[in-house]
Amino acid sequence: MHIDDVSMTLARGSLNVLLGATLAGKTSLMRLMAGLDAPSSGRVLVDGNDVTGWPVQRRSVAMVYQQFINYPSLSVYENIASPLRVAGLPKAEIESRVRDAARLLKLEPYLDRRPLNLSGGQQQRTAIARALVKRADLVLLDEPLANLDYKLREELREELPRLFAASGAVFVYATTEPSEALLLGGHTATLYQGRVTQFGPTPQVYRKPQNLVTARVFSDPPLNTLTIRKTGSTAILSTGGQARAVGALADVPDGEYTVGFRAHHLSLEPSDNDEIAIPAMVSVAEITGSESYVHLDVGDHRFVSLMPGVRRWEPGTSVTAHVNPRHLFVFDRTGRLAATGMAQKAA
Repeated sequence: MHIDDVSMTLARGSLNVLLGATLAGKTSLMRLMAGLDAPSSGRVLVDGNDVTGWPVQRRSVAMVYQQFINYPSLSVYENIASPLRVAGLPKAEIESRVRDAARLLKLEPYLDRRPLNLSGGQQQRTAIARALVKRADLVLLDEPLANLDYKLREELREELPRLFAASGAVFVYATTEPSEALLLGGHTATLYQGRVTQFGPTPQVYRKPQNLVTARVFSDPPLNTLTIRKTGSTAILSTGGQARAVGALADVPDGEYTVGFRAHHLSLEPSDNDEIAIPAMVSVAEITGSESYVHLDVGDHRFVSLMPGVRRWEPGTSVTAHVNPRHLFVFDRTGRLAATGMAQKAA
């Protein structure tokens, strides 16, 4: 993967999420940080020191992958202790660090077991403990929860921010899931085709994406988009029809724009007189239990609405979708954010 024009400053004690689709460049960027690969241009600095040419062995770095990489013949205790034994630390120091890491990751009852006698979540906790016990300055986690079942992922997602807060290291966490970035918090860098499109506090990047690419990367289900032409107080929609230019649309000059809105802001129930009404046809409704994803066809457009509760619509049903202009992202012809509604602060 080609990494281009990336510049980020990661503070000690910080959690930094790399968010992007598969092949966006997350692992490639981590390998550059770790020293596994060398950049063809540019520099990697640690505390102001240029470490660009340093091999990974000279760097204070630990890495956790999505696969459970443990030594099958060693106990959990010895798996965690292995990097400390290689470093030649005293026995008492190894004991202290292993016990501390095991307590943080709730592995104390399993220290005498072999990895094959552990659940998937316990195996991944062992791998994370082995990374933490090194007390490295940089800890890289490359989609570490991707191979776990839902319950285990939720448990570890809740635990990881607490673990990060207890360490003074720089943590970098790669994920393909916007929801995971939001749960973890910290700072998020959105990646697309080897470029960082935005980097900042996670809520800020989510609520105010600087460009259309970032908004798409940070939306799941995919961002709904349509084209509008604003003329005075009227917005003509590419889906047909027109609407009043209020909310975010009132803050831009006349011209053509792409507007985006997330699935949970597209409703099949009206709630406000200023809402944009879009006649649509149901393609399919997916019920997840507490929520329903309703896929809509509107001419050449395909939208997704996320509705609370169980919603049953047969394919082919005619409906009217509603979106509040205060929930719109408005992008100019270059794809840069031109305006967003005040309601985004609470999105």
